[in-house]
Amino acid sequence: MKISLLNDSFPPVIDGVANVVMNYASILHNMEGNRVMVATPKYPNTNYYQYPYLVIPYQSFDTTQVVKGYRAGNPFAFREFQDMKEFDPDIIHSHCPVSSTVLARLLRRETGAPIVFTYHTKFDVDIARAVKAQIIQKEAISVLVSNIEACDDVWVVSKGAGENLKSLGYEGEYRVMSNGVDFAKGLSSDAQVYEATKDYDLPEGIPVFIYVGRIIKYKGLSLILDACEMLDKAGMDFRMVFVGSGPDADELKDRATKLGGKVIFTGPIYDREVLKAWNTRADLFLFPSVYDTNGLVVREAAACGLASVLIKDSCASEGITDGRNGYIIEESGKAMADLLMRVCKDMDAVHDVGMHAMDEIYISWEESVHKAYERYEEVLDLKAAGKLEDHRKLTARLEDYSYLFEKYADVLTRFPFDIQDDIKDLSHGLYHEVKNFSINSTNKLNEKIEKFYNAYDKFISEIDKSL
Repeated sequence: MKISLLNDSFPPVIDGVANVVMNYASILHNMEGNRVMVATPKYPNTNYYQYPYLVIPYQSFDTTQVVKGYRAGNPFAFREFQDMKEFDPDIIHSHCPVSSTVLARLLRRETGAPIVFTYHTKFDVDIARAVKAQIIQKEAISVLVSNIEACDDVWVVSKGAGENLKSLGYEGEYRVMSNGVDFAKGLSSDAQVYEATKDYDLPEGIPVFIYVGRIIKYKGLSLILDACEMLDKAGMDFRMVFVGSGPDADELKDRATKLGGKVIFTGPIYDREVLKAWNTRADLFLFPSVYDTNGLVVREAAACGLASVLIKDSCASEGITDGRNGYIIEESGKAMADLLMRVCKDMDAVHDVGMHAMDEIYISWEESVHKAYERYEEVLDLKAAGKLEDHRKLTARLEDYSYLFEKYADVLTRFPFDIQDDIKDLSHGLYHEVKNFSINSTNKLNEKIEKFYNAYDKFISEIDKSL
């Protein structure tokens, strides 16, 4: 099977979804008879030839000041699109509803391959964080939902993720397809733990708590520091270890200074064996995020016999029985502090909960991707039987690209005063890329996007007036 994986992030960007795509690509590539292609926005000074599978980086725009750390892909990069088309995929799997899914739809139109889409992230939260005007948020979400509804098979990574997608206005069906972890089940050796942690002050007999992920406040990290301050005030000794990097690291470090050496920031750890050793050394994994739709790090912790403290009704808490294979609290620093003071009186019981987590919530990437591959085969059977055509007829409006482009341009025209100066040059560049794509296209796409030109002309005019 020839499989195209599309995502708006991939190394050098390291995030949860980039990790998902890397694992999919690696495991699918190693399955006999498969060929894999990954398409992702291009980042400067990056070696995309280091992978055993094909990676096609396509043109991107620097939006790192708007969306911290991320570039925006241009799905109308004609030369790279030709390379993707020549790969001639049997199936297309998009992991992001923005550029990747626009590109997936263009690729489907040229190749006929069905699109599988996985919803990983609460995009309404991301949009609200980037854009303050509610009317723009609403239109942007409408564009994303339209993109998703045009796909042939929609997956979500948890029940909570599916509920979030429905709350955005998605009316189609979906199936839950859980992600896995690349840690083998089991603890690191004492020697590995020593090597990983020897440079840090971690006294024996003192509880060690850990968080792994982006150091960004919307993950609930302020709540962790709230709890740490309460524990310190109560006279409890402990160590809180933050592993990762992110835009709020300096602010959180400054706040943690008053706790002395009780709070440790290691920075990012890219060596998976070293990270596993840290999870083995820790006593509890603290993950108070209500943003994450899956919380892979919770299952990574479980692989090492490490129980997690999670927020009630969060997606990450799905499958957790409080006190059995993890701990569930209300969303407050006090609730976390109260739980930590209570359970740390019996560390043997805490470790037993961690072993139950290993036995009950762990899922490997091999198991997860093999289930995905089985569904790929089912989707291809549906295509062969002509059953996907019924869905495409129902979403025919969404296959009219003038509709998509007009919606996109309309979103942009609504907030000319909120955009940075360089957006004008970016928009001119994208306009000409779309035009070039249309001129060189062999299908009827060039007939569909004349309205997009007109909408973009309006957008550029509005930008000119606002600058």
